[in-house]
Amino acid sequence: MLPLILGLVLFLGVHSLSIVNEPLRNRLVAKLGEWPFKGLYSVIAAVGLGLVIWGYGQARLDPTPLYIPPLWLSHLAMLLLLPVFPMLLAAYFPGRIQRTLKHPMLVAVKLWALSHLLVNGMAHDVVLFGSFLAWAVVDRISLKRRTPRAIPALPGGRFNDAIVVIAGLAIYGAFITGGHRLLIGVDPIAF
Repeated sequence: MLPLILGLVLFLGVHSLSIVNEPLRNRLVAKLGEWPFKGLYSVIAAVGLGLVIWGYGQARLDPTPLYIPPLWLSHLAMLLLLPVFPMLLAAYFPGRIQRTLKHPMLVAVKLWALSHLLVNGMAHDVVLFGSFLAWAVVDRISLKRRTPRAIPALPGGRFNDAIVVIAGLAIYGAFITGGHRLLIGVDPIAF
């Protein structure tokens, strides 16, 4: 499980720079320049993500059970996951959904992580999804004290909310009917 943990430290660590030391992040941007900083940030995040994927796959080969969730939680998890893709899209499509949630991507990460914790009781699952849940909670709390930065987004439009919901639900449908099995190796509706 060491590669999984190292990957999480790299991936969530680089995503936590503004949480733990926003002045350092700003100094690095000033010193390196915006695009070189983003390039370095992206490389570290990509290496971390690669280690998370590889480490999680390795940990699944030798699972350590922590708890056995009841079957009915699978239905609750599927319900909680329903708005996740629309929320992810809402982060980039300005509209009422984005204004209401303020940080829709963080809400999506929290729902994604929580729903997966409900149905996966192996140690590697708790490490992965618990880390993402904790990070999203801490990041949301820290946003209240940080200086807001512009997030790249598409232009506002009156159809953005409809686009977000329709496209997000289509992605969700594709994911549960084969995408999750193809990418992760687990069929979420085979319970």
